[in-house]
Amino acid sequence: MKSSAMAMYERLSAGRYLASEHTQGPWDPATQHMGPVTALIVHELEQTAPRPGLALSRLAADVFGPVPVGELEVRAEVVRDGKRVQCLAASVSCGGREYVRATAWRIRESDTPATPLPGPPAPIPPPGPDTWFSTGFGYGRAMDVRFVSGSPDEYGPAVVWGRPRVPLVDGEPASPLESLALLADSGNGVSGVIDFATHLFVNVDLTISLFRAPAGEWTCMDAATVIGPAGRGLTRSTLYDELGEVGVATQTLFVAPR
Repeated sequence: MKSSAMAMYERLSAGRYLASEHTQGPWDPATQHMGPVTALIVHELEQTAPRPGLALSRLAADVFGPVPVGELEVRAEVVRDGKRVQCLAASVSCGGREYVRATAWRIRESDTPATPLPGPPAPIPPPGPDTWFSTGFGYGRAMDVRFVSGSPDEYGPAVVWGRPRVPLVDGEPASPLESLALLADSGNGVSGVIDFATHLFVNVDLTISLFRAPAGEWTCMDAATVIGPAGRGLTRSTLYDELGEVGVATQTLFVAPR
């Protein structure tokens, strides 16, 4: 059963959510894009044993299968608690089957001699309207994505700004980190190098590494995809907020003819 709510998810109880059509991915309308799923994991992790002075700095998610658009259970826990670092784990299940497993690191914040921040490739918002799948699948309609370079109709690297049009969880505010996670899984989509109509290029994982906390609702992604000769690919995306670079995201791709 799908929710008809305006948000991507409706909270049913602690750790239980109902996905709406706003989470639908491009490959199958019955399965979710990993952007909302990743952001939902971050949403749960941010509420799991938070400690002042510790900031989430890395998230690595492994995808065991396409996540259905339905009722999800998200479990999160601390697996290693220290004074300076903290490791967390999370999993996403539906119907008793685990679909995603993730680990995350929080690192203690302290004064360090920061290097100059590389600025974003273009100011926000770039000129022109939202041009990415605005009438296509559910997640595409739920996101405001604007191309700075590249195009939905072109192969190759792309630079885009993006933000959510709808809330992540109904009635619950989303953090800048959740907004970043919503877009970070779209690198392979915006920088595709082979025909969507003839090939699958689905990521089996997503790793987000940050050297500072993001700010604001807009995230910029400078993404490039390469495809190898034996059914594998890799997408690398540099991530920015309005102040400058914040980190990177990588996706390992499974590539095959449809």
